[in-house]
Amino acid sequence: MHFDLIDLRLFQHTLECGNITAGAQRSHLSLPAASARIRAMEASLGTPLLERNRRGVQATPAGKALLQHARLIGQQVERLQFDLGQYAQGLQGQVRLLCNTAALSEYLPELLAGFLADYPAIALDIQELPSLRIVQTITQGAADIGIISTAAASEHLQTLPFRDDPLVLIMAPGHPLAAQSGLRFADTLAHGFVGLSSDSALALHLEEQALHLGRRMQVRVRAESFDGVIRMVAHGAGLGVVPLAAVRRWQGVLALHSMKLEEAWAQRQLLLCSRDFTRLPGHGQALVRYLREAQIERSTSTPDNSLG
Repeated sequence: MHFDLIDLRLFQHTLECGNITAGAQRSHLSLPAASARIRAMEASLGTPLLERNRRGVQATPAGKALLQHARLIGQQVERLQFDLGQYAQGLQGQVRLLCNTAALSEYLPELLAGFLADYPAIALDIQELPSLRIVQTITQGAADIGIISTAAASEHLQTLPFRDDPLVLIMAPGHPLAAQSGLRFADTLAHGFVGLSSDSALALHLEEQALHLGRRMQVRVRAESFDGVIRMVAHGAGLGVVPLAAVRRWQGVLALHSMKLEEAWAQRQLLLCSRDFTRLPGHGQALVRYLREAQIERSTSTPDNSLG
C-alpha cells in the first residue's frame, strides 16, 4: 500500500461529505486530482473502497475498515502536532465541537470567545445538531467533543456535567393556559406555537416528543433564536418551549408567564461527551478542561435553577 496523509484525509472527507466533489474541496484538491488519488488507493489495495451512485458515494466493507484507520491515524497526527507544538508556538490545532441548540445559543458564545482568546493557536469547528445525531457522530469518531442533553442515550460514551438546562413553557399572561398549573406537553398541543427554525436541534426534539404522543405541534410561526421566540410569545403569537436560561434574560423586561413542564425530558441536563476524554488531542483536552472549570466555578456561585 502506498498511501500518504493527504490520501487518508481525502478519503475521510469524501465519506463525511458524501461525494468526491465536496471531499476534494474540503481537502483543498481539484476534482481530477482527488479522483486520481482515490483510484490509485483502490488499485494499490486491489479492491473497491467506494460504491458510487447518483446520490454520491458510500464505503464498501474495505472502505469502512480504511475509514476507521484513517480517523485513528488522523488523531495520532493531531497528537503529534500538539506534542511538538509545545516546543515551538504552544497549542495548535482544530477542535470539532458538536452541540445542541441550547448549548450553542445560551452557554457557549462567551465561553468559546474566552477560550479562543486564551488559546490563539487553536481553531474551533462548531456545528449544531440534535443530541442523538451528536451521539452517533461522536461514536463514529467523526468529531472530537459533543454537548448533548440527557434525553439522548449516551451510556457507551464518556460524559461530564456541563449545565443544568430545564425547558420551560412560556406564554403571554392572557393565554388560556396561563391560569393552569402542572401542565404536561400533551396539554399544550391543541394550541398554536412559536417555534425555532425547522432544522434547529430543539425544534426537531420537540416535534419528536409530539409524534411520540401521536400528535403534531401547531407551529404558527418560526423564529431564528430563543430571543425571537420569547418576544413573539410575549406579544400573544402563541406558546413556546425554551430553556430557562433564555427566559431569565427577559425577566422584568417583558410581560411573560412561564412554568415548568412535568415531563422528565424537559428536566434535562447538558453533558460534555467524547469516546475517551483521555485520548483527545491536547487542544481538545484544553477545551474540555476550560469548559469544565467554567462549570465548576458557576456551580459554586449559582444557587439553583428555580423559576423564581
